[in-house]
Amino acid sequence: MIVYLHGFRSSPQSNKAQRLKAHMNELGLGPLFWCEQLPVSPRAAIALAERAIAASATPVTVVGSSLGGYYATHLAEKHGLRAVLINPAVVAHLSLAEFVGPQTNLYTGETFDFRLEHIEELRAIEVPRLSRPEDVLLLVEEGDETLDYRQAVAKYAGCRQVVLPGGDHSFTRFADYMDAILDFAGLLR
Repeated sequence: MIVYLHGFRSSPQSNKAQRLKAHMNELGLGPLFWCEQLPVSPRAAIALAERAIAASATPVTVVGSSLGGYYATHLAEKHGLRAVLINPAVVAHLSLAEFVGPQTNLYTGETFDFRLEHIEELRAIEVPRLSRPEDVLLLVEEGDETLDYRQAVAKYAGCRQVVLPGGDHSFTRFADYMDAILDFAGLLR
C-alpha cells in the first residue's frame, strides 16, 4: 500500500497525488493508494497516517512530498517502513518557522492558522539519523526554489538517491519516476 503524504498548504488534489493515484488505478492497484487531507497539526497528521498504516492489510510504503517527506521519514523510522521522499523538508521546524500565522491551502482555498505549537510538534518528530537508510528512496531536483536540495542529499546520505538537474519544488519529472516508486514499494513484482 502507498500512503501518500502531501506538503504544507497542499492537498490530495496536488498534481503528484492525482497522477500517482491515476497511474495506480491504470495498473489495477487503485485500492492500494491512500491520500487524505492532512490536518494542520503535525501531531494530528501523523495520527491520521498511522491509522491508515495500522488498517492496511499489505506492507506500507510512505511517499511524502516536501513537509510530507518529513512526516514520511518519521513514520518510516517509527514503524519500520519503506519511504520515498520527494524534495523533502529536512528540518521542517526551522524551514516553516517563517510561515507562522494565517495561511491558505493552495488547492482548496481554505484558510488556516499555522501556530508556534505546530513548530514544536514538528521538532518533536525530527529523525536525527536514519537507522535503515536502505529503506529510503530520495528524489530531488536541484532547481527546487523552496528547499535546498543539498540539505536532503546530506541528510539522506547512504539512501538511494536520484538527484536531477533543473526542475523545481514540484519535482517536475514526477511522471518519469512513478514506476520506480511503485517498484521500490514492491508493487510491480
